[in-house]
Amino acid sequence: MPAIDREYLLALPDEERKLALARLSKRQRRALRTHWDLWANPGQMPPAGDWHRWLIMAGRGFGKTRAGAEWVRAIAEADPEARIALVASNLAEARAVMVEGESGVLAIAPWNKRPRFEPSKRLVTWKTGAQAMLYSAGEPESLRGPQHSHAWCDEIAKWGGHAEAAWDNLMLGLRLGDDPRAVATTTPRAVAIVRRLVADDEVRISRGTTFDNDDHLPSAFIRMIKRDYGDSLLARQELDGELIEDLPGALWTRGLLEECRENAVSAKAARVVIGVDPPASAEGDACGIVVCALGEDGVARVLADASVRKARPERWARAVAGAARAWQADRVVAEANQGGAMVESVLRAAELALPLRLVHASRGKVARAEPVAALYEAGRVRHAGCFPALEDELCGLLAGGGYHGPGRSPDRADALVWALTELMLKRAAMPRVMLA
Repeated sequence: MPAIDREYLLALPDEERKLALARLSKRQRRALRTHWDLWANPGQMPPAGDWHRWLIMAGRGFGKTRAGAEWVRAIAEADPEARIALVASNLAEARAVMVEGESGVLAIAPWNKRPRFEPSKRLVTWKTGAQAMLYSAGEPESLRGPQHSHAWCDEIAKWGGHAEAAWDNLMLGLRLGDDPRAVATTTPRAVAIVRRLVADDEVRISRGTTFDNDDHLPSAFIRMIKRDYGDSLLARQELDGELIEDLPGALWTRGLLEECRENAVSAKAARVVIGVDPPASAEGDACGIVVCALGEDGVARVLADASVRKARPERWARAVAGAARAWQADRVVAEANQGGAMVESVLRAAELALPLRLVHASRGKVARAEPVAALYEAGRVRHAGCFPALEDELCGLLAGGGYHGPGRSPDRADALVWALTELMLKRAAMPRVMLA
């Protein structure tokens, strides 16, 4: 294979470089794949100058994971003393995405410089001697003691209720070496930790869209997402990388949801109810399945979002039955406007003894949601964990009847409303005095 003049390629203008790369053979392109500075777009390269924290906030498919992994690789190959923290929402994702994923630190390394990964130790070691340790943001105390010189935090918007504690513990331990630095990569969501970093003038921010990386994405995928999502709110967030703040008139705000969050259930459940919003068809919206409990302290809690997308009736019915068994629900409340007899027969087929009650909606989704939102305002509902898809839908419900959240319909939010209505708003029959 003829030698490839890397410096010559780097010196070419962008368009000429693309043409030159297109003329290379497949074997030559494979050899060049690990030369990151040839392929990266500007938003994937570290900022110039002196900085301590760098936030890459961009749409899906932009190449955030690759950018983080390449930054880690550059540090590890240049600094034998580097001690790097790799932090994800949980250890499974840290391993599957940051280390072993197709854009993780193992895959992007040249074969002769590939690091060694020891899963039992959660340790990655490079031939230079540099090391990286895997951590879960869900266990913030695990970051309290260790010290690091560098850190890569992946998808911080998914870190949930422990996000700020994990970030703070990590920053307090980022004190090795002469120039400790941290990189955070994420798709934007207006959660507390993302808002905090965006508002910090000391944080360098790189932004980008899915389409900035369309040279490396299948054309069929690009056509599909443009057709299906267009200029929707979901597209602005997930594809354009835009941080969507609270909508004017929203029944739920991000701040309200953060205020009602608890990391673990703090009271024993007196009742458990599962709300179900069945889809009109298997090709349509999701089947909303949300588990809620009424605690002995009189506070309702959202325990789980077990919703399933594009599922045939037998599949979503099994999901409902499975959730009822797992959470020992004493009631399943399912909307029956879309064929009540069919909904009941499908659920009965999945579990004959299911404690089922069918409900018929006489008002629109937003009107039903308003009294439930008032329960949140009164501090009578908590979220036992973080439920991103559900919470995005809640924040898209607007007073007055509109919905501007992800998807065509707030299926998860509607399931939550049915469950909390059953637990908190259903009026008990009033006793009556019979006169002789």
